[in-house]
Amino acid sequence: MDTIEFARHFCRCIQEGDIDAVRECYAGDAKIWHNFDGVEQTVDENMRVLEWMKRQAKSRVYEISRLELIRGGYVQQHVLRMITQKNEVLAMPACLFVTVEDGKIKRLEEYLDPRQADGLRG
Repeated sequence: MDTIEFARHFCRCIQEGDIDAVRECYAGDAKIWHNFDGVEQTVDENMRVLEWMKRQAKSRVYEISRLELIRGGYVQQHVLRMITQKNEVLAMPACLFVTVEDGKIKRLEEYLDPRQADGLRG
């Protein structure tokens, strides 16, 4: 699958809450970095966050407004819309810079405001 197809596949896996399929998208030694804390997560740490998000949100839908190839990967701009267990709608705009090697995510850099997910903590 080409890189753009891969990017869409990755989002579908998260939307569907298929944590095992999300894990398969990452290289074993991948790093996930967020602008709000500057910390590099491991794949296992990121999977724990996604598992928590899956429990807290009844649904997740990516509205992708930009998805372009860049050297070594892709950039994606989107809004992640979630419905909480209390039926509240949350919207999280974000931008990803993703490095892909051998068909797997090697590095993902995510720019977002985590306070927009406060409704999941509820």
